[in-house]
Amino acid sequence: MTANRVYIYDTTLRDGAQTSGVDFGPVDKDAIARDLDELGVDYIEGGWPGANPTDDAFFDNLPPMKTSRITTFGMTRRAGRSAANDPGLNALLATDARVVCMVGKAWDYQVDVALNIERDENLAMIQDSVAHAGTKLDEVMFDAEHFFDGYKANPEFAMSCLKAAIDGGARWVVLCDTNGGTLPFEIAEIVEKVCETIPGEKVGIHCHDDTGNAVANSLAAVKSGARMVQGTINGLGERCGNASLVSVIPSLMLKMGFDTGITTEGLKHLSHVSHALDERLNRAPDRHRPYVGESAFAHKGGLHVSAVEKDPKCYEHIEPESVGNHRQILVSDQAGRSNILARFREIGLEIEDKDPRINKVLEKVKIKEKQGYSYDGADASFELMARRALGEVPEYFRCASFRVIDERRWNVMDKLVTQSEATVKLELHPDKNHEDQKMAVAEGNGPVNALDAALRKVLLPLYPTLVDLRLVDYKVRILTPGEATAAVTRVMIESTDDTGRTWATVGVSGNVIDASYNALRDSIVYKLFRDGARAA
Repeated sequence: MTANRVYIYDTTLRDGAQTSGVDFGPVDKDAIARDLDELGVDYIEGGWPGANPTDDAFFDNLPPMKTSRITTFGMTRRAGRSAANDPGLNALLATDARVVCMVGKAWDYQVDVALNIERDENLAMIQDSVAHAGTKLDEVMFDAEHFFDGYKANPEFAMSCLKAAIDGGARWVVLCDTNGGTLPFEIAEIVEKVCETIPGEKVGIHCHDDTGNAVANSLAAVKSGARMVQGTINGLGERCGNASLVSVIPSLMLKMGFDTGITTEGLKHLSHVSHALDERLNRAPDRHRPYVGESAFAHKGGLHVSAVEKDPKCYEHIEPESVGNHRQILVSDQAGRSNILARFREIGLEIEDKDPRINKVLEKVKIKEKQGYSYDGADASFELMARRALGEVPEYFRCASFRVIDERRWNVMDKLVTQSEATVKLELHPDKNHEDQKMAVAEGNGPVNALDAALRKVLLPLYPTLVDLRLVDYKVRILTPGEATAAVTRVMIESTDDTGRTWATVGVSGNVIDASYNALRDSIVYKLFRDGARAA
């Protein structure tokens, strides 16, 4: 080990499972562990054997790991028992995992009040448990719970807890900011003091985010000598969460120059790991999440784009590709020619800088956004608008009319039901003077689903490539709240298909169903265009 090596310990499968609204199953834990192994973290905390059926199922069938080591988590022995005769402790040592992390109190107040035991007994519980685990497994860690509060109240006792673990043979002692209330300057000062007694290569840090400083606290601890960081992907965790490893890891590697064991290629998986976790939890990814968010390298103002085009370092602190992300040039009513040109290049449109059609597209963007459209997050709608201005998008169909009916009634079983039915009339050959008009009727789970189903009834026989088109997100925003139920609405739809592509489209109208149709139509047309479909 070198002084420049920092070890990454992921606690997503345990701490993350304590997040409000998060409930991992065995399959989830297996998939997340495999993603973390692909990323290349050193340790993956799998959970607490014996605590619940999910953790037991995970440890009964551990996924194969290429680089990461799976650890168990649990408590030291209970007061009044020997380590060898404590069922809870020995359950941690009975799995195929070869590393264990045990938690114990490091705050005299907790020992006196919560445990209600003698302080010497607490020290014995720590040392005995670590020593016993060391006879069974390859590596033992001690999580010093409430360490920073304990150190502030009684530094001598807090340090004696760490020394008990070291004397028992612990590979790591981890300083836990359990209630998340310690600030970076306090972390730095206390960790530095700890490392004067215990070598930094045996000291870890575990921070909660209750003051919004978990990442900063973790980095401050490393700067002061700690050589392990515990945290979760996307900062999952109870209350305000834990230190987010998607910020900690690249900051350590790209900003502070530390070796984390994660390779340059491994770091490129970071965005994928972050987004895959959100997808598994059925959560929309935070677009503004540092390093990995969709907007982390998004540029909107014309002057910014001009500068980025010349030298990305002006407004990008790292290369987006280094963490598996990418640059985005947003198009809005703040955009200048440089935004439009950059966006054209991004979507593969070749056009001369002085082409007058650029101004035409720019003017159209500004008019549309004045009406309520937003192309910041609707990349597909912008591309269609730009390509239509250049005459590149076929007219695959034209909607002559549509009608949507919602019925709310009590059925014969005296159960309240709501049904939606949509009727569409489409012209499949718009260039043939309204010939070949087709009509379809479909029911759905709500008016938008019914409208989508009716459109597909007509279009699928003609365009079979639409079979794998799926709508994965639907958002409505009120643009004129002062008009109450008569307000203008903006609908954003996110779509995907079996290729793994995702794209977003936008529609605006005083009628939410009309706005939905506009966004839905763009989604269908974009899919057809990208698949190279020919107009009927």
